[in-house]
Amino acid sequence: MAKLEKVLAAEQLHPVNYKYPSRSAPIEVLATETIPAAVSKCPKYDQVHFVTHSMGGILVRQYLHDHTLEKLGRVVMLGPPNQGSEVVDSYQHVPGFTLFGGPAGFQLGTGEASVPGHLGPVNFELGVIAGSRSINLILSLFLPGKDDGKVTIESTKVEGMTDHITLPVTHPFMMKNKKVIQQVLQFLEHGAFQSPETTEAQPPAKT
Repeated sequence: MAKLEKVLAAEQLHPVNYKYPSRSAPIEVLATETIPAAVSKCPKYDQVHFVTHSMGGILVRQYLHDHTLEKLGRVVMLGPPNQGSEVVDSYQHVPGFTLFGGPAGFQLGTGEASVPGHLGPVNFELGVIAGSRSINLILSLFLPGKDDGKVTIESTKVEGMTDHITLPVTHPFMMKNKKVIQQVLQFLEHGAFQSPETTEAQPPAKT
């Protein structure tokens, strides 16, 4: 997320690029430990926005499902498994999956144990960016429909979201993509994405 952090800083948004041990605990524990710790590192603020990638979006949903965050601004999720991922359904019984995915990994499927599936609609301003290209054709075999190599476009959607856009980017590298970063800035500033056809012609205003 370093490139995105640098651009956000240039826009005077004071980013906190917070790392967390994603394989160390279940989603409920990670959310409770990570979100308040990240917010505590923010300077004096009027609003707190979130920009997440993949499971980070589920941590935000989990935390906001259980807690109220004062001065919550807007949220942008990049490639979130908001309805779970069929990749987890296929691989969770493979030996070694625990080392790869950790306790939280088991919770990102689409079955009864799916945490995203039980969180319900969102009630905050949310923009979701999905990817439509894959560099992992093996994992894509387990995903129905268009996907980014880890999550289908449809699985990124969630009831209550404010806006959704699909860009030709892959799951592991979408946060580095210039057009993705431009759309992140656009949503944080205006609460809506630009259509892909106009992103080059109309750059977002600075905050």
